[in-house]
Amino acid sequence: MKITFEGAKKVVAEHNGQRIVTDQPVRSGGEGSAPAPFDLFLASIGTCAGIFVKSFCDQRGIPTDEITLDQDMKFDTSTHLITNIDIRINLPASFPEKYREAVVNSANLCAVKRHLHNPPDMTVVAEIG
Repeated sequence: MKITFEGAKKVVAEHNGQRIVTDQPVRSGGEGSAPAPFDLFLASIGTCAGIFVKSFCDQRGIPTDEITLDQDMKFDTSTHLITNIDIRINLPASFPEKYREAVVNSANLCAVKRHLHNPPDMTVVAEIG
């Protein structure tokens, strides 16, 4: 993954032929033209759970056009950290009851969530040249 700067507060990640553009909100000196990096981090949790829900339903021929996920975050103002993330899978009345627990279990298989439970070690170094 290559990270570059595109002026003002825009930071871009290039990975596997894709460009992921980030920006800061106007109140933080950015233009608000793209999601902030932390917003992408939070979105990665919900969208990861979502793809597992989608795959679960697709494998069973269950339509997903009426299924949504809501993600709520609890923020601790003293530490400036999120303390809790709740994901609610909203199922239509037509969803088979026998799969309700299984669809929750599938969302819990999300790789992003699993990495948060077992975070990788991270190092940062600076090199000249």
